[in-house]
Amino acid sequence: EVQVVESGGGLVQTGGSLRLFCAASGFSYDAYAIGWFRQAPGKEREGVSCIDGNSGSTVYADSVKGRFSISADSAKNMVYLQMNSLNSEDTAVYYCAVNPTCADYTDPVWWGQGTQVTVSS
Repeated sequence: EVQVVESGGGLVQTGGSLRLFCAASGFSYDAYAIGWFRQAPGKEREGVSCIDGNSGSTVYADSVKGRFSISADSAKNMVYLQMNSLNSEDTAVYYCAVNPTCADYTDPVWWGQGTQVTVSS
């Protein structure tokens, strides 16, 4: 059974940092990609970042390049999203997503319940 559970969200001031955690299990990491997408009220779902479990290659949305970093530890069944220099535009519910590739990870096969990130000015 595939399980995807996010944690680490919270309230942070502009310019601050947060680290999100995704505990994803029940599948082979080297056969899937794991990513993060976010959704804010009234806005469309936005892909944030993705890591290919086989190659380790990563992709980032232009809006987070240079500020966010994704990493994975398959031995621990964990994926992390380090978020720095946060601003109000980053406020959203963040979801961890598991998909065969990073090409369409915003429409994943499995995803979690989400974790709220709120950036205050």
